[in-house]
Amino acid sequence: MTAGLVTALASGALISFGMALLVIRVMPTEPDLADALSRLAAGNPRRTLGPSNVAPKGKERIGLWAIKSLPAGLWVRTPTRELAVLRISVAQFYGDKIVFAFLGLLIPPLLSLFFNLLGLGLPISLSGAASVSLAAVMFFVPNYNVIDDAKKARLEFARALGAYIDLVALERNNGSGVRQAMEAAALVGDSWVFTRLSEELTRSRWSGQPPWDALHTLADELGLPELDDFADIMRLSGEEGASVYSHLRARSAAMRTAMLNDEVAEANAVGERMTIPGSLLGVVFMALLVAPSLLRMFGNT
Repeated sequence: MTAGLVTALASGALISFGMALLVIRVMPTEPDLADALSRLAAGNPRRTLGPSNVAPKGKERIGLWAIKSLPAGLWVRTPTRELAVLRISVAQFYGDKIVFAFLGLLIPPLLSLFFNLLGLGLPISLSGAASVSLAAVMFFVPNYNVIDDAKKARLEFARALGAYIDLVALERNNGSGVRQAMEAAALVGDSWVFTRLSEELTRSRWSGQPPWDALHTLADELGLPELDDFADIMRLSGEEGASVYSHLRARSAAMRTAMLNDEVAEANAVGERMTIPGSLLGVVFMALLVAPSLLRMFGNT
């Protein structure tokens, strides 16, 4: 009896530890600021899918092994643009998927073992089917996390880009050249958006590439149409010498108006969804008031 109790307690502790690890993996974590700034620094080269001088660690090693050993069709779809926005390597992303799938395979057998120790035997086929199903579901959890985080990052980029366009317009109005205005405006802010813009502009200056072409490439890589429109405006100013102060101010004002309208629409949608629980609560309350009378009426008949 004592040995069985100890075994049950040990199994419960193991399962609780596994569930805690799963919750820690699923919940969003605060990024390390020093690591993020070092990755966004202007001197760092753009991350590529090829080999690098830095030895892979942890999940990146798992991801590199998976890329070499597993069929390419297993990954279904890799959100490369979203990974580029977040600056997450493909190997690390694949490593996350493998780790999540392994946790999905591991949880059902542990639960089955726990129930067997309690005397509630479960069929082995049920545990195997649950393992495969949960692993398949959890295999796509990193996709959802990356897409959701990239959506938030793009929204933050668009907000910061509106302020950056205003700064470029002021620099151009003060007589600065196109490249000088774009680089000076990028040095004003200290957010990751301004740092990323400064990084791309610095790289284009040393490579001899026009700054608007660098921003076109960045916009295509990250899927940012607002940045692509800004690069088109700066191309007109750089190649044709057009005065773009009014165009830049109008573009930034239009971006802010569009984002404000989106936020208002989202707030209205949230308000409408909030009325549903209140309506259901009212229905339940009315049912509780009417139920005793109905029961007495049907009881008398």
